Amino acid sequence: MRIVFAGTPEFAVPSLRAAATRAEIVAVYTQPDRPAGRGRGLLASPVKQAAQEMGVEVRQPANFREPGALEALRALEPDLMVVVAYGLILPQAVLDIPAEGCWNVHASLLPRWRGAAPIQRAIQAGDAETGVCLMRMERGLDTGPVLLEQRTAIGPAETGGQLHDRLAEMGAWVLADGLGLLRAGMSPVPRPQPEEGVTYAHKLDKAEAKLDWSRPAGELANTVRAFNPWPVAEALLAGERARIHAATALEQEHDAEPGTVLAAGRDGIDIACGRGVLRLGVLQRDGGRALTAADYLNGRPGLAPPR
Repeated sequence: MRIVFAGTPEFAVPSLRAAATRAEIVAVYTQPDRPAGRGRGLLASPVKQAAQEMGVEVRQPANFREPGALEALRALEPDLMVVVAYGLILPQAVLDIPAEGCWNVHASLLPRWRGAAPIQRAIQAGDAETGVCLMRMERGLDTGPVLLEQRTAIGPAETGGQLHDRLAEMGAWVLADGLGLLRAGMSPVPRPQPEEGVTYAHKLDKAEAKLDWSRPAGELANTVRAFNPWPVAEALLAGERARIHAATALEQEHDAEPGTVLAAGRDGIDIACGRGVLRLGVLQRDGGRALTAADYLNGRPGLAPPR
C-alpha cells in the first residue's frame, strides 16, 4: 500500500510514524520552512524533520495551484493520502488522485469542533469529553464521513498542551487501526456526520487571551487551561499585566468589583470575577519566568489586601 502523508506540526508526527508501520510512505508533504527565532532563520516543520530522519522524500509546495504540483502528486500513484494538521485545504483535484481517497485524523468528536483549534475549544467550552476521528475527506471543512473514532474524558485540570499530546497519540492509534483494516481488505465503513451538533473551532487569536474579570470564574479557568501553553492567558492584576499559566475557579460569593484582589498567599491569589472567584496559581510578569503565586508575591509584597 502506497501512502502519501501530509502534515506539518508536532501533532502529526505520531501519525506519520504509525503510518510507516502499516504501509510504504512514498512522499511526505508539509508546509514550507518558516522564519523563526530571534535570527528569523528558516525552520523546518516537525513533520519534515521526522520524515528526513526516516529517509522519506519531503515535498513543500506552497499550494497545489503551483505549476506541476498535481502532476507530481499523481505520478506517485498513491493508494491513499493521509492528512493530519497539514494547514492547507485540499482541492477536489487532489482528493480525487489516490485510489482509496484521502483520510484525515481530526482531534475532536465530529461534528463537534470542526476547524483549526478543536483541542483548545473543547477545553474552553468546558466539554467533559473529546476524542479523535479518522475521517474520509471531502471538499467541505471537516464534513466528511467518519471511519473510526476513539473517545476520552478531559481531565478537570488538563491543559491544552497536555490534551494535545494525548490526542496526538490516540490519533496515531486510530490511524494504525484504519490502515490495518484497509490492508486486510476490510476498509472501515464510512458513517455520515449528523447534521445536528455542528460547532466550529476557530483559529486561536492572541487577542482572546486577555481575561475579562467580569466573566464567570469557571469560564476564565477553562480559558487559562485551554490557552496553556499558547497563547497563554493574560490579565491586569492590580494595574500590572501578568500572564496566567494555572488557575482554579472557586464557587465563592462576594460583592467586590470584578478584578479586585480578595486574598493573596501561598495557596494563590484570589480575584473577584463577575461570578465566583478565580484563584491564580502560576503567574508570569513581563520579561520574567513563570512563578508560583507565593514566589510571584515576593516581587509584589503590596499586592495582598489588608486583613
